[in-house]
Amino acid sequence: MIASALIRLLVKEGVRVHAVCRPGSAKLKNIPSSELVTVHQLDISEMGKLPSEIDRADAFFHFAWAGTGGTARNDAFLQDRNITFTLEACRAAADCGCSVFLGAGSQAEYGRVTGDLKSDTPVFPENGYGMAKLAAGQLSRLLANNLGLRHEWLRILSVYGPGDNDFTITSSSLKLFLSGKHAPFTPGEQLWDFLYCDDAARAFYLAAGKGRDGAVYPLGSGAARPLKEYIGLMCEACGATDRPGFGELPYNENQVMRLCADISGLREDCGFEPLVPYEEGIKRTVAYMKAGVL
Repeated sequence: MIASALIRLLVKEGVRVHAVCRPGSAKLKNIPSSELVTVHQLDISEMGKLPSEIDRADAFFHFAWAGTGGTARNDAFLQDRNITFTLEACRAAADCGCSVFLGAGSQAEYGRVTGDLKSDTPVFPENGYGMAKLAAGQLSRLLANNLGLRHEWLRILSVYGPGDNDFTITSSSLKLFLSGKHAPFTPGEQLWDFLYCDDAARAFYLAAGKGRDGAVYPLGSGAARPLKEYIGLMCEACGATDRPGFGELPYNENQVMRLCADISGLREDCGFEPLVPYEEGIKRTVAYMKAGVL
């Protein structure tokens, strides 16, 4: 989702893009069609082949990751391979002549935190996915330094929008509302920070040009609201008549009750400010789903 939004932005800016996607992936259709975009069908394990297909490049955005949902998040061997894949992508970036490597980290690297997530907030990941993301970020920074690359790691919170995965809270909720089915939820008291995909893409773009070497940037809107509010706006955008069933589901055992990014680093270093309010972003997402693209 973020990569597709980033490609749209780069094309708009007149930048040539090499889009690397898994062979046969259903997400190939989400890559914008443009004379500026060249698609390379390579598996995440084949990053070493990329330099032979590209003359040179300036920046490398690494979004690829295997096992992002369900039980795969705690598959230790799979998550361990993701660390190796990230390092191989970093080396490929250097071999392609890039000057900067930007990785997609995750709020899962932090674990459960009571305050806003900052670049220097202590990290205590509670699942294999978060542990691997943390290790991948730290080790790729070490490798990038050895290879002469600038390195930046953006820890993504809750990004939503067209092309989102089916299992996210946004996609799954919107599908229930649009289908007319009853939608049960927890009490929805969690304080959450949602960011529209186009804003997330712009953060990566700005960081590529202006980011600080070695920086860790939490990526969100910088403002938290109760999840109940977001769900109410989703229901309204879908025109659903059945009201959300708040309190019908219990919280998960390891429920994170607060997620909010401190985006001061992105503001100061890169000039980033979110531009799309949630009310507008969710309308765009619903329109996309109604069009039958998802």
